[in-house]
Amino acid sequence: MTEPKELNPFRTLAMPPPQAAAAPDLLMPKSEEESIREELERGILFTSVEKMVNWSRANSIWPLGFGLACCAIEMMAALAPRFDISRFGAEVMRASPRQADLMIVAGRVSLKMAPVLRLLYEQMPDPKWVISMGACASCGGVFNNYAILQGVDKIVPVDVYVPGCPPRPEALIHGIMKLQEKILVSRVELGPIARKTRKGAA
Repeated sequence: MTEPKELNPFRTLAMPPPQAAAAPDLLMPKSEEESIREELERGILFTSVEKMVNWSRANSIWPLGFGLACCAIEMMAALAPRFDISRFGAEVMRASPRQADLMIVAGRVSLKMAPVLRLLYEQMPDPKWVISMGACASCGGVFNNYAILQGVDKIVPVDVYVPGCPPRPEALIHGIMKLQEKILVSRVELGPIARKTRKGAA
């Protein structure tokens, strides 16, 4: 048994409600302000370029795919379906530093590996960010000896520290969310701009 069309609550936007056809105020011409308000309600979005760029950068982070020690196993687990880091737009692990904008230092950094890690960081295009994952990457951890770098911040600037030994995948996801918050409030840099000095200015 089909119900009449007037009682059906599901309708498309193009189909006016049955009560609207009988309303006399819809037949009156609209003022300019009402027309503009109606256009705005249809989906015009006002924002700034800075907010749009930061939103796109924060929601499309491409990490560099490399791991140094046991923290890399937890980083791989964060990519798996159970934790699903792709919900935050950070699942595209790039094999080349020239295609990545996030370096996750997952594990201890030996003094032999430090120049290689620095070279990978320098090959990444700007803007780029670094997450220090785990106690070993952040401060050397239990390896307080001559072979291990006592903190990756000695060779690359770190944006977010994720504590733990090793940290759980949820901790890495939390660190990526904190990085996204940092990106959203950062200023968009357009590169070096040649500024003209006025005549007579010192």
